[in-house]
Amino acid sequence: MPPKKTSSAGGKKKVSPYNLYMKEQLAKLKTSHPNLSHKERFQQVAKDWAKSPANPKNKK
Repeated sequence: MPPKKTSSAGGKKKVSPYNLYMKEQLAKLKTSHPNLSHKERFQQVAKDWAKSPANPKNKK
């Protein structure tokens, strides 16, 4: 069987607003609260995302 051809024209996938927000805010929270576990930081940032103006669902 010949090897399958793959499309390399696709490029990188666009980063979602959620992923971008999480990456930025987790880094900020890690420096300001180094004593929190990753799980605790993630939970806090996820709660903040629900109210954030960066969240497209909050735009009217």
